[in-house]
Amino acid sequence: MMEQLVKVTRGGQITLPAAIRRAAGIDVGDYVEVTVTEDGLVLKAKQVIDKAQAYFWTADWQRAEREAQAELDAGQSRRFDSVEGLLDDLDGKA
Repeated sequence: MMEQLVKVTRGGQITLPAAIRRAAGIDVGDYVEVTVTEDGLVLKAKQVIDKAQAYFWTADWQRAEREAQAELDAGQSRRFDSVEGLLDDLDGKA
């Protein structure tokens, strides 16, 4: 566990020392979630996802991504030389 004393400025701001930022993986422009607990404050680095991209991070989407990757890893995929070949396969003509 890494601890370091930091000072709160007049504007309520604190500066996280470089060693703390590196250890926590926090870069310039990152967001930090602050939680008040019985023991004090807990800071966690957070990644903000654009609303337009949020669907891709839902549990359903991520599960489907894992299933698709497992099928690819198992060799359960085919390649087509043309779009017409793909469409014929989908239509059962191949």
